[in-house]
Amino acid sequence: MGHSQTEPKVEAKVDTLAIKIGEQIHYTITVDADSTAVVNFPEGQTFSPLETVDAIMADTIRNKDRVTLQRIYALTQFDSGAYTIPPQIVTINERQIFTDSFRVKVADVAVDTTKQKMYDIKPLIQVERSTADMWLTALWILLGLIVVGGLVYWFFIRKKPLTEEEKVALLPPYDRALLELKKLENSKYLIQDEYKQYYSELTNIVRMYLEEDVHLTAMESTTSELIAKLEMLKDSGELKLEDNTIDQFQKILQTADLVKFAKSKPATFVAEQDRKLVEEIVVKTHEALPEPTEEDLMLNEEYLAELAKKKQRKRIYLAAAIFAGIIFLGGAFSVAYFGLKQVKDTVFGYPTKDLLEGEWVSSSYGFPPIQLETPDVLVRQDVKLPKETENLIKQLQAFSYGSYVGIFSVSTSSITYKEESDPNFDAAISTILSNFEKLGLKNIITKQEEFTTQSGVKGIKTYGTGTFEPPAQQAGKKAKYNILSFGGKGFMQQVVITWEDGDEYAEQIVDRILNSLDVKTQA
Repeated sequence: MGHSQTEPKVEAKVDTLAIKIGEQIHYTITVDADSTAVVNFPEGQTFSPLETVDAIMADTIRNKDRVTLQRIYALTQFDSGAYTIPPQIVTINERQIFTDSFRVKVADVAVDTTKQKMYDIKPLIQVERSTADMWLTALWILLGLIVVGGLVYWFFIRKKPLTEEEKVALLPPYDRALLELKKLENSKYLIQDEYKQYYSELTNIVRMYLEEDVHLTAMESTTSELIAKLEMLKDSGELKLEDNTIDQFQKILQTADLVKFAKSKPATFVAEQDRKLVEEIVVKTHEALPEPTEEDLMLNEEYLAELAKKKQRKRIYLAAAIFAGIIFLGGAFSVAYFGLKQVKDTVFGYPTKDLLEGEWVSSSYGFPPIQLETPDVLVRQDVKLPKETENLIKQLQAFSYGSYVGIFSVSTSSITYKEESDPNFDAAISTILSNFEKLGLKNIITKQEEFTTQSGVKGIKTYGTGTFEPPAQQAGKKAKYNILSFGGKGFMQQVVITWEDGDEYAEQIVDRILNSLDVKTQA
């Protein structure tokens, strides 16, 4: 308050500090200022948790170059308890002046039960037995049969898809050998100096090919025995291979023996060249074989797949019919048991349901830090401080997700002051409620209680409801909010959560956030 003749004076008083539910308090603000001063009194629901019923400009008195203005507010509350009327802001020539706060008690209205007419308890009446339980039992039995039938089909009737290993095993020996040689080319054996594994796999590929396609006992033969068998087939005319091809193959096998048994380590380019030579040997050996018979063609995967198509179509039709039946009956049962909304939200999705069931983020925000778990990360906000608060606040850090007018929002703010003074929670909460009003929230109901974090830090929980009525919207929707306030000497921390009233998923999100909330007075 000012002490000079030119400084304005603001005084606030109430006519009572105790009322009954529904009664009114007259809150009077008197301003003494220069006659040329521009004075703005509080407007709207700034007296929350009490509701503003009416505001009257009571009197204006002029005395030379001074003027005395007075405004009276009628306030009420419909819930019993003790409430604090927060400090109000009176703006005089863009200078903000705060009034004192008042503690008001609201008492219940006593009811005289002796004057209330009493009635006897009504007798029991006989009602017909409900068939709901029978239908529910039948649905459970039907669901069980569907599940059993589905399991029988899945594990015993359906044709199981082939794994990659099975698909490779069904390939003809020649195609399989080329595929495995290609995989060996892309392996990391040579990079990791695993030459023994490299050559073991290289020789196994070519030996297995010779055993399956040329019908040689190649896997158990030594190098000399295998070369001797190839030469016998060549001499008999059953395998038209050149001597140079057999000589190259013998050198590769001998190199492999040295690597595997004598710990020899050839140059990398030699090992890569050996793989290319083995691929050429496989190709030349395949070309040297006689034309495949009809029985050989039956082993081809494409040929076998063509023969299986007719049987597969019958399985597909049967599976489609079973699947359609399961979907229909399962959907009908789900709607009957869980309700249409729950099923619809699960199938088509719902914003807050997706948030609740998504991957949550646990993090600390601002300084002093606010730690909490949220459905999504909070984004830093650039907040421009009013000129009147720039001299008071040292630093403000704000983070948020969503918006107050959206389906769900959560935000945090950490403020450090230039002076080591206690934070003004009532003024901060009043500012947030004023912002709600500016965004279209009307008929705000506010309650307060103590809140304790998981580490034992105590704060104030301000919560309530309101009706959101933006100009372009015909029918309003109810919204709920929580304002959590903490602080100490020189700092204040706040968490604000808003969501639609009646949104069960949002209620679960809020509970989870509040259970994870913690604050610290230092980093």
